[in-house]
Amino acid sequence: MAINLLKDKGTPLQRQRMSWKDMVGKPISKLDDDAFTRVRIILMNGLELDSLRTKQVAIRCQDGTARPMLAELMRVEQHQATTINWLIGPDHSPIETTIGYEQTAIEVTASVAQLEPDPYLAQGYRYALLEDFDHLYRYSALLDRLEGKDANNITQGYTDIVPARATLFHHRAPEHDLLEPYGPDAELATKLHALTLTGGEYQTHDYYMNIGPVFADPLARQLYAEIASVESQHITHYGSMLNPNESPLEKLVLGEVCEVWNYAACLEQEGNPRVKALWEQFLDYELGHLQAALRLFEETERRDAAELLRDGRLPPFIQFSSQREFVRQVVESETQLRKRGTEFVDESQEGRSSLDYRKAVNAGGSPSETVAATWSWTPGTELMREPVGA
Repeated sequence: MAINLLKDKGTPLQRQRMSWKDMVGKPISKLDDDAFTRVRIILMNGLELDSLRTKQVAIRCQDGTARPMLAELMRVEQHQATTINWLIGPDHSPIETTIGYEQTAIEVTASVAQLEPDPYLAQGYRYALLEDFDHLYRYSALLDRLEGKDANNITQGYTDIVPARATLFHHRAPEHDLLEPYGPDAELATKLHALTLTGGEYQTHDYYMNIGPVFADPLARQLYAEIASVESQHITHYGSMLNPNESPLEKLVLGEVCEVWNYAACLEQEGNPRVKALWEQFLDYELGHLQAALRLFEETERRDAAELLRDGRLPPFIQFSSQREFVRQVVESETQLRKRGTEFVDESQEGRSSLDYRKAVNAGGSPSETVAATWSWTPGTELMREPVGA
């Protein structure tokens, strides 16, 4: 897909209007649609919400000349996020949607880890990948426990459901969640990877914080509380990759490029014609947003957009396909890794403050261990099974 970020204008901002009927259309089917359609929906909703968050920060840092355009961009992206999020239908239970969130984290992070040109940051993606992979296993056990359903109905066989680095060990003292940020000369791909995963983790954290309290089952409530805390750590993990010296308007431009890049990837790989048309529409919208952001950046900071976007070409896309073999290799070789400051170390060298913190939060037991005790995924668990000893 030949897109030039400096030349392609997209849909002008003043023509980007949607009705409530446009926003709230027919949802996808959890069984009839391909699982990667859901993955793309979850990812793009997270990126739209993160774009809104970035603009909220920018609007607090800019004077009156920039604020009207930021407000206009935010309104359109609010409606884009609504359109995308409402594609998840009522045939998904909250836990089934959770399974979809974890599958999204696994497959997207695995693809990004293989695309990332910076070896240190690629290690950072592989590290958190193992944690989301284990979360899928814990929530799959909860789905079986509470609803008697097989999580593979959601993952559709694309993603393994086995333990990795146990969630019990994900709890670290805050200073050990940080990473060294990419530098000012980092490749555009590196910047887009970090932005994508940061936005995705924000969304997952917020969903778990909102949905966790609605459960009556005490173990479910504890499990969501435990994993929401880890997702908060992942926000720190990925967010600390971003260069803190980028200005708010520079971050605004990069955020719009990130949306263009991801919508283009979704459009290229989508199999559902109705959803594909939506990705095409929103890609054109985001190209329009990017042009508005570039004008604001150049007029306000007196800097050339090519300084950020170079020749205007997009880096290689995230691949929305099963990353099973890569994930298996990472599980096999890196499960024993831990964090010490901004370094990745063997479990024997983990920071002492993390050991103390983990002991405190797990003092009353570990929900993630309890939910999966004596459980392992087997196909067909949504069907009635013979009692043991029958």
